[in-house]
Amino acid sequence: MGTILLIVLILMLVGVIPTWPHSRSWGYAPSGVLGVVLLIVIVLLLMGRL
Repeated sequence: MGTILLIVLILMLVGVIPTWPHSRSWGYAPSGVLGVVLLIVIVLLLMGRL
């Protein structure tokens, strides 16, 4: 479950990088939010709570 969640979050993070044409006008907000969520999930996985 945790590994699947981590893979999905990584794919979402790659999808909102502002260099892609479909997300150029979004700025850095979506990737910043997903980056923080990814960081929290990684910390929870390392602590064994997920």
